[in-house]
Amino acid sequence: MSIHPPETVSDTDMRLHFEVQRLYAVEARLLDQHRYADWLELFTEDLHYWAPVRTNRLRRQQAMADGAPGEVAIFDETKASLIWRIRRFDSGMAWAEDPPSRTRHLITNVLVEPGEEPDTWTATSDFLCYRNRLEREVDLYAGGRTDVLRRAGDGSLLIARRTILLDQNVLLAKNISTFL
Repeated sequence: MSIHPPETVSDTDMRLHFEVQRLYAVEARLLDQHRYADWLELFTEDLHYWAPVRTNRLRRQQAMADGAPGEVAIFDETKASLIWRIRRFDSGMAWAEDPPSRTRHLITNVLVEPGEEPDTWTATSDFLCYRNRLEREVDLYAGGRTDVLRRAGDGSLLIARRTILLDQNVLLAKNISTFL
């Protein structure tokens, strides 16, 4: 990855970067407001939303620290499975979210590059998600995300693939009912 001096960054690059930043700001707001059905509209129909399990490895084994597709994962979702999870939240049967958590999603260090397929982009970002529930339950999730973005028919950017790498390999939370 190279960092270009400001004079070599095109207006198109700046507009795209602003558009991705805005997409992530809207996403964070929707999640923090529990507007999950609206949040789902930011994803393509063929979405893959994945957070592999991570393990601690020696330096020489770092390539094996992140789980591979098909192995155990924290999230391994499609848009259809996310729809079912959100319906469960709305049904009142999701006891881990009754009363609902309060969250704050912070997204930073956004970089956007051309994707591997035509008319796609790869966006990387870092996140911090603060979650508070009841009087004393506090959870922090920190990590990075890699998204594949694609244009919808109306010209808006949608998230087609998301890989989430949490910085912790053991989740200390009682449940993982928070989207990242």
